[in-house]
Amino acid sequence: MLYLIAEQLGFPGVLNLIRYISFRAGAASATALLIGLVLGPWLISYLRVRQGKGQPIRADGPQSHLAKRGTPTMGGLLILISMATSVLLWMDLRNPYVWAVLLVTGGFGLIGFLDDYDKVKKAHHAGLSGKTRLVLEFLIAGFATWLLVRQGNTNLYLPFVQGPVMNLGWFYIAFGAFVIVAFGNAVNLTDGLDGLATMPVIIASIAFLIIAYLVGNAKFAEYLGIPHILGVGDLTVLCLAIVGAGLAFLWFNAPPAAVFMGDTGSLALGGALGAVAVATHHEFVLVIIGGLFVLEAASVVIQVVVYKRTGKRVFRMAPIHHHFEHLGWSEPTVVIRFWIVSFILALAGLSTLKLR
Repeated sequence: MLYLIAEQLGFPGVLNLIRYISFRAGAASATALLIGLVLGPWLISYLRVRQGKGQPIRADGPQSHLAKRGTPTMGGLLILISMATSVLLWMDLRNPYVWAVLLVTGGFGLIGFLDDYDKVKKAHHAGLSGKTRLVLEFLIAGFATWLLVRQGNTNLYLPFVQGPVMNLGWFYIAFGAFVIVAFGNAVNLTDGLDGLATMPVIIASIAFLIIAYLVGNAKFAEYLGIPHILGVGDLTVLCLAIVGAGLAFLWFNAPPAAVFMGDTGSLALGGALGAVAVATHHEFVLVIIGGLFVLEAASVVIQVVVYKRTGKRVFRMAPIHHHFEHLGWSEPTVVIRFWIVSFILALAGLSTLKLR
């Protein structure tokens, strides 16, 4: 919004700074952080009063988690409100890529909210049915991918390979939708410990703001041998807004958490990262940068498949962060070590930009 206002005025004086994506991205991050820190205490108090018993705690989970009973959930609303307000304030409102990612973020956030609401009201883990969730997620992700394809290309790119590998044509819509839905649910599965999903999302967002900026710059894209997509650079504003909003939420989510993100936040943030990866055509780099989320999701799939076939468990408990808790690791140990793994994977993913 501010960009259009400054443009109408001719970018006079200090408003000339708004021309630059780097300035707007930094301002968006600071704005989201400020909104989150100011709004957080009120929202947490409101959720605590409205929810009463808070998020249900798994009876078969680690016994240390029982102390968290009564902690309010749906804290993802804090992230979404802070991020969306900041992005709308600092983005170029004519940019279709940002709108497509916001569509996924808001749509997935709404699905997560309905699921969280059902869990809190019924005080168990029912929520929306799995089929209902997936259908809604694929509809939103498919439409968003269609919007992105209309503005860009349908080529498939791979890490370590310069130039496109193949043109998927309209099949790219199905491919993009799968990436968005899969990553949304992977982040959702990771959100099981205080701060466990938040910091890796922040790290992945920082990595992808770099990718979005490079892809949106013709000279950098040509030098690195990555696709150049005009206009996608504005996603740096959205990525840094996620960082600011995520840091504000982490202030209240740090152990012992005053609020849980819930599906409202985890599903939305995972979908947002997936959508940014699709917009920048770095879907397979997302698998590396977001490798921690992939590992968490894979541990659940492996556990279910092996148990159904053999009746035996590969992990003591899935997702895999609970496995390490059962091995005797304390919750802070699991969280911090997983953060370190996430940081290393982000660096590995960024290295693929040059190794082509």
